[in-house]
Amino acid sequence: MSQLMIEASTPLCQLQDAGRFGVRHLGVTQGGAADWRSMSWANWLLGNQLDAPVIEITLGGFSVLAEDDCVLALAGADLDARVDGKPLAPWRSFRLCKGQRLQFTQPLSGARTYLAAPGGFDAAKVLGSCSTVVREELGGLSGMGLALGKDERLRYSGSALVLLRELSVDQVPDFKGNVLLDLVLGAQIGEFSGQSLFDAFYSDWRLDSRADRMGIRLLGPALLYQGKPMISEGIPLGAVQVPPDGQPIVLLNDRQTIGGYPRLGALTPLALARLAQCLPEAQVKLRPVVQEVAHREHIEYLQRFLSR
Repeated sequence: MSQLMIEASTPLCQLQDAGRFGVRHLGVTQGGAADWRSMSWANWLLGNQLDAPVIEITLGGFSVLAEDDCVLALAGADLDARVDGKPLAPWRSFRLCKGQRLQFTQPLSGARTYLAAPGGFDAAKVLGSCSTVVREELGGLSGMGLALGKDERLRYSGSALVLLRELSVDQVPDFKGNVLLDLVLGAQIGEFSGQSLFDAFYSDWRLDSRADRMGIRLLGPALLYQGKPMISEGIPLGAVQVPPDGQPIVLLNDRQTIGGYPRLGALTPLALARLAQCLPEAQVKLRPVVQEVAHREHIEYLQRFLSR
């Protein structure tokens, strides 16, 4: 067994995997990595299962000291990672020698990066997952939903690939370009005014700085819902709710399980991964797609992991 000692952390640095499934009828939310693409690539770089537990580091402020020689992998945002002060680019596996320090300081491109270890980091599963959900006090190293803390140790027992790997340029997502988010239209889409539907898909939306893993508010023109009051219903990942003030809210991994606000629809998995890398105040656009197109694009992306 190998381990890393945490020297610095923040409440935004958490242990995550693919999340909890089959428990929403108990009022338990999904959790899991906000950017599933980057989590999967970090694990792929080490030959892990794609959903193996990783460290989700948001905005930086995280540092670990290697207590053993190890091979790790990094994928996602460029948070100015450094090994003993020397820059380390993401989207690659790398060696860390005993006594070396890995630090993440501030976002240069994107918001979240994922640190993977051979076989995944060790933690007991709670309801089928070790993903950290602070509100529900589930998951994490202790199983109590706590973020990673200073002086805690990250342990893993898997063996890494002998050869180091790096993603090719064509596989690396662009976190600096225009952000176009595909949205599968929902059941209440016809209950919004015509002007609101035009505004929803032809306006720039600004991400509110008041955001967390539960959801992100989009700031822009007020959307008008004209339908009857709703009874609360199940909320899928990526649902775009519109509360009475008309400012949409994209619900993320730590969302509530039911809600009564009307919905434009839900972002696709690929759109959610891209949104997870947006910093506050970033501008995004919504683009309507049908479910069949979204499903096909998702399957095609998953096949990339098998073809490499």
